[in-house]
Amino acid sequence: MSATHPIELLRFNTCGSVDDGKSTLIGRLLYDTKSLMEDQLEALERSADITGGGQINLANLTDGLRAEREQGITIDVAYRYFATPKRKFIVADTPGHVQYTRNMVTGASSANLSIVLVDARQGVIEQSRRHTYIASLLRIPHLVIAINKMDLVDWSEARFTEIRDEFERFLPLLDMKDVKFIPLSALNGDNVVELSKHSPWYPGPSLLGHLETIHIASDWNLQGFRLPVQWVNRPHNPRDPALHDFRGFSGQIAGGIVKRGQPIMVLPTGQRSRVKEIWTYDGAVAEAFCPQSITLVLADDLDVSRGDMIVGLDSLPGASTELQARVCWMHPRSLQRGKKYLLKHSTQTVQTVVTSLENRMNINSFAAEPEPTELVMNDIGEIRLKTAKPLVFDGYSTNRLTGAFILIEPATNATVGAGMLHPPTEPVKPEYNDFAI
Repeated sequence: MSATHPIELLRFNTCGSVDDGKSTLIGRLLYDTKSLMEDQLEALERSADITGGGQINLANLTDGLRAEREQGITIDVAYRYFATPKRKFIVADTPGHVQYTRNMVTGASSANLSIVLVDARQGVIEQSRRHTYIASLLRIPHLVIAINKMDLVDWSEARFTEIRDEFERFLPLLDMKDVKFIPLSALNGDNVVELSKHSPWYPGPSLLGHLETIHIASDWNLQGFRLPVQWVNRPHNPRDPALHDFRGFSGQIAGGIVKRGQPIMVLPTGQRSRVKEIWTYDGAVAEAFCPQSITLVLADDLDVSRGDMIVGLDSLPGASTELQARVCWMHPRSLQRGKKYLLKHSTQTVQTVVTSLENRMNINSFAAEPEPTELVMNDIGEIRLKTAKPLVFDGYSTNRLTGAFILIEPATNATVGAGMLHPPTEPVKPEYNDFAI
C-alpha cells in the first residue's frame, strides 16, 4: 500500500445488555482474523480454568480484569487492535450493566460505528434502547444491530424479523441514517467473519465484511478548519540553525482542511495571519486535514497559546459564555442547579456553573421530562451553563470534536459528566480584528 493511500482506520465499539456476548464477539473477531499472538493464545488456554470446565472463553481476550473473568461480566472499557488486508480496526468493548453506562459513553465517544448486540432470546430490552439512543446522541455515523445467539432460537428468520421490526419502530425518532441488521452467533462464529450455512435467508454481508467495506471517509467534518492549539513548539536546537527561530503551533486538526498560504484567524483574540508552513511527522506538506496531527507555522509572529483555536475564515465557530448542552451524568453525586465545575473543552479548561436543568430524557419513551430537580448517575438531560470566559465551539451535530466537553469536579478532579453542545446562536464576528493579511 503506497504512502499516498494508507489503509483506513475504523474505530468501533460494542454495546448491549449484560451477557449479550459483546466480549465473545470481539474475541471471535480477533481469533478468526488470526490477530492473536502465540502468548495470547497460551494465556487464553491458561485462563480457561478460571471460568471452569476447561473450555476456552473468547471473552477473556477483552475481559482483562480478574473480577471480570470470575463474574463473567465486563466492567472496564477494553480497547483492542486488529487488522485485515483491507482495513485497520480499534474496537472498544464497553460494559452492559446499567451502572456502567458512563463507560459505554466513554468507549463510544470517538467511534465511527457502534455495534448494539441483542440476545435473540430476550429481544429488545431497556439497555438495547438505551445504548441505541446513546449511539444516536453521540452522532455515531454508522450502527449495526447484531442479533446474537441465533443458534439458541434455531436460526429463526421470523424471530430475526420480529426484533428488526421492533427496532425500526423507534429508530426514526433517533435520526439514525445508516443501520444494518446482522444475525449471528458469536460463540460459534456464524456470520462473524464468514457467512453461515445456518442462515440461507440472510443475504449478507458478514459482520467483518460490513466493517471492511463501509464508507467512512466522509465521517470526519471537512468543512471549516479547526486547530485547537495543544502546545507551542519551540525546539531551540543550537546545533540546527533551521530550528533556532522555529515557532509552530501543534495540535490535532478537529475539522476541515488547511493549506499552505491559507488565511486564518486565532480565537478568541481575533488575530489574523496566513499559513506559512505545515509540518507533520513525515515532514513538511502542502495541505493537511482532519484528524491529522500537525504543527502550523504562521507568516506573522502572533501571541498564541494552549487553549486558543486557529480557524479558517470560510466557516467561523461560535464564541459565548452562555451554553446549552445535552449531558450524560456519570457520578453518584447528582447534578443540580447552581453547582460549579471545571469544563474541559478541546485543549482548554474553564470554570463553569450550571444555571438550569431543562429536561431529563425518558429512555423508554424517548420523551423529555421538563425541569427535573436533579440528574442522577446515568441520566441524560438538557442543561444550561455559564462559563467564566467565552468558549470557542461548534455544535456537536456539526463537529463532534469541537462540540464535545466533559465536566470535572474541582475538589476531586473526577470526571462527572460528558456533554454535547448545541449549535451557537451566531458565529464570531469576522471583523474581530483588523490585523492585515
